[in-house]
Order: sequence, then structure tokens, then C-alpha cells
Amino acid sequence: MNEANSGPGRVTREQRGQLFLIGLDRAGKRNAFDSAMLTDLALAIGEYERNDELRCAVLFAHGEHFTAGLDLMELTPKLVSGAFKYPEEGIDPWGVSKPRRRKPVVVAIEGICWTAGIELMLNADISIAATNARFAHLEVLRGISPAGGSTVRFTRAAGWTAAMRYMLTGEEFDATAALHMRLLTEVVAPGQTLARAIEYAERIAKAAPLAIQATLQSAFLAQDQGDDAALSKLDEQLLALIKTEDVREGVMAMMQKREPQFKGR
Repeated sequence: MNEANSGPGRVTREQRGQLFLIGLDRAGKRNAFDSAMLTDLALAIGEYERNDELRCAVLFAHGEHFTAGLDLMELTPKLVSGAFKYPEEGIDPWGVSKPRRRKPVVVAIEGICWTAGIELMLNADISIAATNARFAHLEVLRGISPAGGSTVRFTRAAGWTAAMRYMLTGEEFDATAALHMRLLTEVVAPGQTLARAIEYAERIAKAAPLAIQATLQSAFLAQDQGDDAALSKLDEQLLALIKTEDVREGVMAMMQKREPQFKGR
């Protein structure tokens, strides 16, 4: 984009075949989330979910930085008054409120990734960061606590003491530390994150979409309701998938030594 957006936040949308590229677009404010951008991101994910042509979303940011987190100056009055809510046709990008998304999301991170940005990353399925990425949970230095899932997901991924070191102090950490704490899938050179994220998304898009959705559903169920709840559904999920056209296509492609062409049926 020619000019850095410093007005109300928004997200860009671009369909590339079966991929949906969603770009945080408030670069003039380091992509800090105001109510407009929160709303537009939720709407974009809802659009992605409802479009059967789309098999994987890639979330990235315009400008030098992924996001500086929440724009508390703009958001606080609306949160206090209860005026901010996600639209009915949207989906919570942080996966805190229901319904959950059913389809995969890959995230590409450059520069600053603070507070809500870390939580977006933790709610994604694959996260790619540049070596110049910088992370910080600054909430306790602003008088609030992490509200987008880090108290659950950061501690689960990194372990209690590693996660609490950063959430209780606001201390910054780099991409190498984030990778070591299992918050990231991969670290690449600056300027390469989006291309690498798209590579992963293209691989996902080649897989059977119903199988992808079942895999995510099972993993989310384990997170939400525990291992036993997820394990109790595995046979039911497998039997449902076995009856699909995609399974027949997958078997035929294997026998014929060719790439499968899945239809999501």
C-alpha cells in the first residue's frame, strides 16, 4: 500500500485460489487494534469460514510491524460501557468466545508482536516469524491481564514458569526465544514470512478439507473439554470420513501414484 493507514483500523482481503490472505491494515499506528479493526478481522474470518472455495487463511500485516496490540485509548471506553461486541456474522479471531473457526489459519509475523498479537499467534495453527520479530506481554504494565487466551495457551506451550516470566513482567523476548518456547513453527529471514506462510497454506489446501476440519475439531475438543472427550469422538469422526468421496479419491490417487484432487465431499 502506498500510504500507511493511521485512521480507523481495517483488514484487507485477497483470494488466491483456495487461499484467503487477510492483512492487518493500520500501519500508521503499528497495526494496533481499535474497535474497527477488531470488527473487520472477525468479519473476515467469518467470510473465510462460510466460503467453501477457501481452504486455508493466511494472516499477515501491512507495514513493518505485525501489531502493537490493543489501542487502549480507543477501546477502553467501549469495553467499559459494553458497547463493543463482535458482529453476529463474525468469528472471534482469538478463539475465546464461540463459535470456533473450523478451518486452518497460518500467521506471518514481522517486527513488533505485542500482547494481542501473541495471542493471535497462539490461536493460529502454524506461525512463522522473522528474525527481527519482538514479542512482549505488556498487559500487566497497563493495568490489565492477557484476555486473548495466553493464560491458557502460552502456559500450555512453554510451561508455567517460562510463560509467567513474560506475562508477569512484560519483559520482551525475541523470535529465537519464542521458537524455543514452542510458540512458533519456524523462524525465517525478514521479508520472507509471508511467502513461507503461503507455502504452508498451499500444502494445507492440497489436503482433504473435511479431514482437515475433523483434525482441528478433535484438537479443539481436547483443549476445551479434555482428552477423554476428544478420544471418545475419534471412531465417530473416522467412520464419518470413511464414507466421503474424498477418501475414495485419496485411495485412488495413492494407487495411481498421482496427486489427489479433493472436493470436500
